[in-house]
Amino acid sequence: MTARILDGRALAGELRDGLALRVAHLRSRGTAPKLLVVMVGEDPSSLAYVRGMRALGTKIGVDVGVDLLVPQTDEAGVRAALAAHGDDPAVHGIILQQPLPPHLSVRAIADAMPERKDVDAMSPLNIGRLAFATGARFLPATPAAVMLLLERSAAWPLAGRDVTVIGRSNVVGLPVSLLIMARDATVTVAHKETRGIRDHVRRAEVVVVAAGAPNLVDGSWLRPGATVIDVGTTVVDGVLRGDVDFASAAAVAGEISPVPGGVGPVTNVALMRNVVTAAEELDG
Repeated sequence: MTARILDGRALAGELRDGLALRVAHLRSRGTAPKLLVVMVGEDPSSLAYVRGMRALGTKIGVDVGVDLLVPQTDEAGVRAALAAHGDDPAVHGIILQQPLPPHLSVRAIADAMPERKDVDAMSPLNIGRLAFATGARFLPATPAAVMLLLERSAAWPLAGRDVTVIGRSNVVGLPVSLLIMARDATVTVAHKETRGIRDHVRRAEVVVVAAGAPNLVDGSWLRPGATVIDVGTTVVDGVLRGDVDFASAAAVAGEISPVPGGVGPVTNVALMRNVVTAAEELDG
């Protein structure tokens, strides 16, 4: 079996065209959508991410600014920066770029993110709304990208399907499991402490892997014909690797998202979609 490729670049291109039209309308009304990235220090992966967001912003007409804080900035300093940008009417969306330096805890900072500009849905309020299914203003970008790819997969609709999510982080694993449960799937959340993790994966019709462990899952773990979404992005010897061993998995799965070219491009567009939505709300 050769798996069908879930092409994130093609999907991102479709979504990008629609966003460009919405941005053009906003600009015709005098509103220039702007994303502000707050960074603490100059982590190489974060700098690469910002370059990608700026390139996408240029294509669709969204301004992308960066507030680069010195690595020694404490939690109070980061909170103050978030509050200041929240008060700036020219800024429509704010993200706090991770990873943060070791001395900073995102849990001690997240509640300072201005709710109306929390375009990556990191605040406890947004996550709480997601958990209670009461209408989060924004969906976190990477989980939203996973759902957009699943919507175009053979596994859609998800109702009644057996889904395994590997990873339980607040950034991907937790919110994506909530989004999938909201679609009436049966969800198992596995992680590094899960016993018999292969057995959980083997039963699943859909597998979402967000463990940050390169090549963790190979074809021997998978149920034949499964839909596999690989969220992993780790640089190994200068090459970007996913959490799934692509070659062996593609021989067993029914469809699979590649790394690179799968979740990543859709994540960037999903974030920009939130920025445009925030600008539309503030524009009235």
